[in-house]
This record gives sequence, C-alpha cells and structure tokens, in this order.
Amino acid sequence: MNDSRRLVRLRDLRNARGPALWVNFITLYRTVAFPVLLVLIFTDQWDWFKWMLALSFFTDSIDGFLSRKFKVDSVLGSRLDSIGDDLTVLAALVGMMKSRWLFIQQEWIAFAIPLSLFFIQTAYALWRYGRTTSFHTVLAKLAAVLQAVFLGSLFFFKEPWYLWFYVASVITSIELVEEIIMVRLLPTWKTNVCGLYWVFRARSADKSR
Repeated sequence: MNDSRRLVRLRDLRNARGPALWVNFITLYRTVAFPVLLVLIFTDQWDWFKWMLALSFFTDSIDGFLSRKFKVDSVLGSRLDSIGDDLTVLAALVGMMKSRWLFIQQEWIAFAIPLSLFFIQTAYALWRYGRTTSFHTVLAKLAAVLQAVFLGSLFFFKEPWYLWFYVASVITSIELVEEIIMVRLLPTWKTNVCGLYWVFRARSADKSR
C-alpha cells in the first residue's frame, strides 16, 4: 500500500517521508500563510501582501501536479488543499474589501451570487457528510485558476480586469451548482471526483453490473 494513503490527519505527517512529506507541506503553506496575510492587510503592507498572496496561488497551481507526479495522493492532502484554497481566496477577498470597496459596491450582484452558492454548498455538505467537500472537479480547477488570476491582478494593477471578473463569477457559480448536485447524488464523502459526468458514468456502470 502507498504510505501516502495512510495520511488522514495532520499528525500523520510525523510518519511521512520524502515526497509524501514535502508535497503536503507545500499544500499546508497556504493555511499557515492565511493569518500572516491578514496581518499584512490590516497593517497596509500591500507590497508584501501581494507577493505572499501570489506565492499562495502558485503553491495551489503546483501541489496537485506534484501529488500526481510522485503518486502521493492522500485524504489529508485533499483536505489541506481544499482548506488552503478557501483560506487563500478568503484572504484575497478581505484584501479586496479593504482596498477595493468601491469595486465591490459596483459589482455586488456578481459577488453575491457565487458567495451565496458557496454557503449553500458548504452547509449542505456539512449536513450530509459532516465535513466540507474535496471533489476537486474539473470546473473547480478552472474556477480556481480564473479566481487566482483575477484576485492577484487586483493587487498588481491599478484597474480591475472586468471581463475576467465576470467570467470567473459565472464559472464559479456553475461549478458550485454542480457540486451542490453532486452532494445530493453521492451518499458518502468522496474526494477527487472530476464532475457530474463522471458521477453519472459511475452510476451507469454500477447499474450494468
């Protein structure tokens, strides 16, 4: 059995070695960086904040690739990835609220729709599974890239990228609706489910047996 599969809780990292250890530490960085990012926001250290935020988004872009390359997928890694992703986006949103409040007021509907869907999806998953989801769907990965580019651009450029923002808002909303449906269809908590198409394909395969 791959030792990385035994990584379920944070304390299991004490027994991890090699790629299983450092790949998870790369993922863990985003969670550890979150309070530091908040301190930088509220002390107006925007230069430090934007580069540290960019580093957090960069770790998100490489940890999945490294996990697959070195075959160190684990329940812990999946959970850390989901938590780190949410905290990084949250830090970016807090930074945006402090530095781009007028933009939020102007575009509040495009913010409110995906944010409401996120809370619905999270509450539904907690009620059904007792924990948040870690599906890592194809749409979720696309939405994460769009969010990262847009949120990062806010702190590196003077004007918001409006078109990119609208696309990110729409794709994120569609992705969250997909995950809400997946929570309804999947009776038990699962990780690394690519999307609804794969859920229906698996259900069809089970029925044909």
